[in-house]
Amino acid sequence: MSKSGFRLSLAASLLISAASVQAQSLPEGAQKDLVQSACAGCHGLERIFRSGHSERDWETILHMMKNVGATLPDDALPGVAAYLAGNFPEEPRAEGKAIAGPVQISFKEWTVPTRGSHPHDPLASLDGTIWYTGQMDNALGHIEPTSGRITLYHLDTPNSGPHGLVADRGGNIWFTANFAGYIGKLDVGAGKFTEYKMPSAQARDPHTLVFDQAGILWFTVQSANMVGRLNPKTGEIKLVASPTPGSSPYGMVISSKGVPYFCEFGANKLASIDPLTLAIHEYTLPHADSRPRRIAITGDDIIWYTDYARGFLGRFDPASGKASEFLSPGGSRSQPYGIAVAKGAIWYSEAGVRPNTLVRFDPGKGEFQSWTMPAGGGVIRNMMTTHDGNLVLAESGVDTVALVEIK
Repeated sequence: MSKSGFRLSLAASLLISAASVQAQSLPEGAQKDLVQSACAGCHGLERIFRSGHSERDWETILHMMKNVGATLPDDALPGVAAYLAGNFPEEPRAEGKAIAGPVQISFKEWTVPTRGSHPHDPLASLDGTIWYTGQMDNALGHIEPTSGRITLYHLDTPNSGPHGLVADRGGNIWFTANFAGYIGKLDVGAGKFTEYKMPSAQARDPHTLVFDQAGILWFTVQSANMVGRLNPKTGEIKLVASPTPGSSPYGMVISSKGVPYFCEFGANKLASIDPLTLAIHEYTLPHADSRPRRIAITGDDIIWYTDYARGFLGRFDPASGKASEFLSPGGSRSQPYGIAVAKGAIWYSEAGVRPNTLVRFDPGKGEFQSWTMPAGGGVIRNMMTTHDGNLVLAESGVDTVALVEIK
């Protein structure tokens, strides 16, 4: 498959859920021929047959496809979305529910300028502004919360697929180009991008990135099964393979001692990296079916992870090797995802319920509290704590970025 075909294929599958629809050809309908011509040229129709979405989600997916090159007239999108939703509807999902508790929060949400932008990762700047990666818009977005103004910085390389997002001490914005195999830096003042290409063609999809205390940038490369290190002063990149084949390195954090930890979404493992030798040590979680997707770390270097496959919040102590698990309020199919630590509690999202929920867990009391997302969430893939202890979230499926103020 060509690179452009791969990107369009990815766009169509980003929100795909497992469904039981089986067919050999598209169902009859006024939009059949348009779907056939617009979609089949870039990916197989089997992706549609395996899908199930609401009309709103189908229309968002169509916008995502248009953003990366699909030829669909704007005035045809509502009709195509209705056709697809009527023939390939969303499977029933558990209802997202609020759980009462002692903490009060407020939500402020912004709809991003480009429909189908698919905001992936958020970034809370020290100046109080918010950044996000518009993965399918090929742009970085900058939000000024006081005015609501949103400024877009479009990347130099088309279809780069910006994904992970972090800032350095100088205020430069760094991101992973998930579709184009590089790490990018935006000098905000100059409006200039710099690209650091992966030294291996295999490392085509850099994923999550984070700075350590020495200013070294660490990152995961999911489908290539690698982790990497970039020295911003020299531009040198070093890559190492994860010991477990197909382990899909995903979320990443840095400990207080400067040790990178990452979770293996394709296995039931967490792992650490020796900052000097790049040797990787893996920690096997108790349950074979665990699939940790994102991780967060507290000041005492306890790692918290979201077990996306089993619906659990996990706690792991690297010093003792002990893991504890807590069933998420939404149950075994709640798909816990984005996670962060704020004001002494663990916060994460449940992506498998409708609407998505924001969940708070008190580690001392072992108690949960939750809220439903006003805009729906549309899968909150990542979140970040602000300098004053609040949260920023990217609601990818509904083209929204949120600020959560914790009272």
